[in-house]
Amino acid sequence: MLLYAGWIGISIYRLPSVASLADRSVSLTIEVRDWKGKLHPFVVGPDNPRWVSAERIPVEMEWSVIVAEDANFYEHRGVDVKAIKEAIRYDLEKKRFARGASTITQQTAKNLFLSRKKTLTRKIEELYLAKRMEQELTKGRILELYLNIVELGPMVYGVGHGARYYFDKPAQALTPRECSFLAAMLPGPQKAYNPYRHMDRVLKRSNQILFLLKQRGVLSEGEYRRALAESVDISGMQRKVDKSFTGQVKRFFQRLFSF
Repeated sequence: MLLYAGWIGISIYRLPSVASLADRSVSLTIEVRDWKGKLHPFVVGPDNPRWVSAERIPVEMEWSVIVAEDANFYEHRGVDVKAIKEAIRYDLEKKRFARGASTITQQTAKNLFLSRKKTLTRKIEELYLAKRMEQELTKGRILELYLNIVELGPMVYGVGHGARYYFDKPAQALTPRECSFLAAMLPGPQKAYNPYRHMDRVLKRSNQILFLLKQRGVLSEGEYRRALAESVDISGMQRKVDKSFTGQVKRFFQRLFSF
């Protein structure tokens, strides 16, 4: 235990400083993985042409991810102790790591500085960095960083890229329905909430997020009903599918059987 405590101390000491993140004019380069596991450089900050500054992110987009991912975002200081206790109790019942309790701040710290490996050491480092980020940065800055690095598709990172990829529009033009649609994918855009495979599942979660936005007062009753009635225009996404290998194979067999 003493040796492990020493190792943890060294690991924390070697972690990067988060203070530089307070400067919105600074960009940094991290590594992200594609869906085949290959690493790619990714620029976080205004040097990224798809970067969306806080003032251009719709309030519905901000609150969609808050109600979906971290309901107590504005109350906690980086770590939601109550959520952690509930997750531990649930995991013990299931006898596996079935539920996480990471706050938006923790997810931001992990995506910026840490690996995705589920180890106790990484979790401790994540908690430490989250506490430091809450001390050095405003909630608005943390949310801005988070929304620009979340994964929303195959090498689609950030709401700026997500808005273009799925809806062929800038992030600031997203409707409440489109905001909730993007937030609905966050638990697993590759598999569980991949709209290519599970559009019904994504839309169902999108509806739940819209209801929570109404409860929070982000949407009025009329805005909520209009958002529910709005059909998601996935023409932008469909074009990506048509250009993909899957789309080419599909067209090949359509032509084959037609012949």
